[in-house]
Amino acid sequence: MKIEENHIQNVNNNDLKSHNDHFDFLSNSLNNKGVDVNNIVKKLQEFQVAIPSWALGAGGTRFGRFSFYGEPSNLEQKIQDVGLIHSLTQTAGAVSLHIPWDIPEDYKAIKEIASGLNIKFDAVNSNTFQDQKNAKESYKYGSLSNTSEAVRQQAIQHNLDVINIGDKLGSKSLTVWLADGSCFPGQNNFQTALQNTENSLKEIYKGLPNDWSMLIEYKPYEPNFYSTVIQDWGTSFMLANACGDKAYSLVDLGHHLPNSNIEQIVSILMLKGKLGGFHFNDSKYGDDDLTVGSIKPYALFLIFNELVYGMQNNPQNPDLAWMIDASHNVKDPLEDLIQSLEAIQEAYAKALLVDQNELKIAQQENDVVKCQEILQNAYRTDVRPLLEKARLNAGGALNPIKAYRSLDVRNELIKERGKNTVATGL
Repeated sequence: MKIEENHIQNVNNNDLKSHNDHFDFLSNSLNNKGVDVNNIVKKLQEFQVAIPSWALGAGGTRFGRFSFYGEPSNLEQKIQDVGLIHSLTQTAGAVSLHIPWDIPEDYKAIKEIASGLNIKFDAVNSNTFQDQKNAKESYKYGSLSNTSEAVRQQAIQHNLDVINIGDKLGSKSLTVWLADGSCFPGQNNFQTALQNTENSLKEIYKGLPNDWSMLIEYKPYEPNFYSTVIQDWGTSFMLANACGDKAYSLVDLGHHLPNSNIEQIVSILMLKGKLGGFHFNDSKYGDDDLTVGSIKPYALFLIFNELVYGMQNNPQNPDLAWMIDASHNVKDPLEDLIQSLEAIQEAYAKALLVDQNELKIAQQENDVVKCQEILQNAYRTDVRPLLEKARLNAGGALNPIKAYRSLDVRNELIKERGKNTVATGL
C-alpha cells in the first residue's frame, strides 16, 4: 500500500481553515515576542526520526503477544510501512535495522524500495542478547564480556558482520547494546567482565569504516538483575573514550533508574562531545517502552531543552542519530509510532521557543523564579499549529492519526497481507 499525496490533500482540506486560523493566531503571538516562527517551522521540517524495523509489528510482553493483523512479514513490507508513516508525518525519513532479524536478501531491491519512499538507512543494531539459530556458542552467560574467548569472538564477528550489512545499505553507524551481566553476587568478576567488554569493543571499533561511528548503549538492569556490565552513562562514556573518536554514548530514555536526571546526562555528554544518539520511549516503572510523551511529557521537554542548547553551543558534538525504541502490544503499531513522532516534534518545538539568552541572564542573576517561568511558558505554549504547518509544507497530513484512520490504512494492509502475518523482532 502507498498513500498518494492527493489522498492526504483531500483529508487536509477538511481541516485547512481551522489550521490556518490557529496558525495565524499563534504565529502573530510569537512574532510579537520576537520569535522567528518560519525558522522554527523549517527546523521541524528538517528533523527526522528513524523508525526501528522491529517496531512495525505488535510488540510482545513477557507474557503474550497480540497481533494487529496485516503486520509486515518481511523487510520489504516493513520499509513500506515506514513509508506510510513518513508520507503522513514527513518526520520518519529513516529506518533502523536490527540484525539478524532483518537481513536483506536482495540489497539492490531493498535500497530501491527505500529510495522510492524517500527513506534512508540509519544505525544498524547488533543482537548478542539472545542465541541465534545454528550458532556454535551461547550467550547465556554474556557475549562481549564472556569468560570464554570463543563466545567473545563469535559476538565480535557478529558485530563486524552487521557493519558489513549496514555498509552495503548506506548506513553510517553501529549501535551496540549488551544484556551482559549477572543475576547473583559472586557470579561475575566485575573488573574482568568490564575489561573483556572493552577489549571486544575495541576489536569491533577497528572494523568501522572511516566515516562510521559506534554508539554504545547502557542500561541499569534487565535481563540481569544483580549487575549489568554497561549499566550507566558513565561506563558507556568511559568505554567510548577507550575505543576512540568515532565511539559515542547512546541514551535510551527507558534505560535509567526512576527519577534519573536524564537532561543533565544529555548536557554533560554533549559538552564532552560524546553524545551520539537517542532512543525515544516513555516509562512509568522501568524500561516500559511506552509511547513517547505518554507518561512524562514535561521531562521530555526538559531533555529537548538541553539538546537544543547543546546543538547550538557544542560544535564538538556530532549530529545526533534519533530513533524511536518502543513496543506496542495494545495499540496499532503504526498509530503508536505516529503518536510518538508527534510527541517528539512537540517537545522539540517547545524547546526551540526557549529564549536561551534570557534564560542565561536569569541563571547568572540567580533569579530562580524567572528561570522556571521561562521554561514553563515555553512548555505551556500549544505548538501543534507549528507542527501542522511543517507537515503541510512538506506534503504531509495536518492530523496524521485522523488521516491514517480516514484512509483506512490498517484494513487496507489486512486486505493485502491477511490476518496471519507476524513481524520479526521482539
